[in-house]
Amino acid sequence: MEPFITLTAVAAPMDRPNIDTDQLLPARFLRRPRDEGFGDVLFIDQRFDDEGKPRPDFVLNQAPYKTAQIIVGDRNFGGGSSREGAPWALLDYGFRCIVASSFGDIFYNNSLKNGLLPVRLSEDAVTAIRGQLHDHPGSTITVNLETQTVTAPDGATHEFDIEPFRKQSLLKGLDDIGMTFEHKQEIDTFENGFRQRRPWLFAEA
Repeated sequence: MEPFITLTAVAAPMDRPNIDTDQLLPARFLRRPRDEGFGDVLFIDQRFDDEGKPRPDFVLNQAPYKTAQIIVGDRNFGGGSSREGAPWALLDYGFRCIVASSFGDIFYNNSLKNGLLPVRLSEDAVTAIRGQLHDHPGSTITVNLETQTVTAPDGATHEFDIEPFRKQSLLKGLDDIGMTFEHKQEIDTFENGFRQRRPWLFAEA
């Protein structure tokens, strides 16, 4: 998992609320192996028409946003099913951060566990930022995880909350298993002591 500390990148505005996980990754792709990647099917039904041609009105098909690494959405981003492939698709496409006023709970937690930072700001803040992105297509915003701030195109700074454990995981680029292995010495010490105190549990039959 790649560490997330500070990201300054082009941001794509998505004004529609309730962008659910089936829009992010349609169910017909759920059986695809993880190592094949999911970036090409992110928003596939919104990005392409029935003939496979890009829809020019979809934001990610527009030139200023083709290099975006941040999405500024609306409310209930990632609602719907529990599919972990939804944050995988966003990451594989190139996104590292989603800013919205609210998220689907399971999507929010899946994102944090996979290195995608979901940032909750007030509805007024995300509406204002999206407006600036529309007024100045291709503008960048800065997300600083250490200071827990988002700096909008106009220079305004917005603070956000994040659970301390998840913050440290992202800063270090470690998933749950990686964070556990940070305590490997203590774990080994406990297991060796346990084996010595109860040797009969480990005796061969």
